[in-house]
Amino acid sequence: MALNPDFIGRSYAPEGTYVVGREKIREFATAIGDTNPASHDVEAARALGYTDLAAPPTFSVILSLKASGAVVRDPELGLDYSRVVHGEQRFEFTRPIVAGDELVVTTTIEAIRTMAGNDMITTRGDIATVGGEPVATTRALLVSRGPEDDS
Repeated sequence: MALNPDFIGRSYAPEGTYVVGREKIREFATAIGDTNPASHDVEAARALGYTDLAAPPTFSVILSLKASGAVVRDPELGLDYSRVVHGEQRFEFTRPIVAGDELVVTTTIEAIRTMAGNDMITTRGDIATVGGEPVATTRALLVSRGPEDDS
């Protein structure tokens, strides 16, 4: 089933907030093999000019994946999540994410197209503090594999 192109430009409001914790930053950094002291030691992070532990750049995928659930769950869009593969991910930062940040994500569908029988949807996640300060923008390309030819 083709995705509804009328959804291009549709935005989904934040579904709650995400409070960035020191242990979450440490756990994420350890999981990806990031040994940067700014992500593990508060004093080292402060000596480097951060207010607290600084998250690795890809940490923002945690927020954007959760927020993109609103898109995936929207029955009017026509996305069959069982056929979805992740195509690509990009990050742009206004400032680093640090422990103590309370963040929200607004997700917008930027593009929908069909290529080689597959539907492709690009989403943008605008990450900001609860006070409205922009922090980062993520973009993800999801590919919904077309039906297999049974002939």
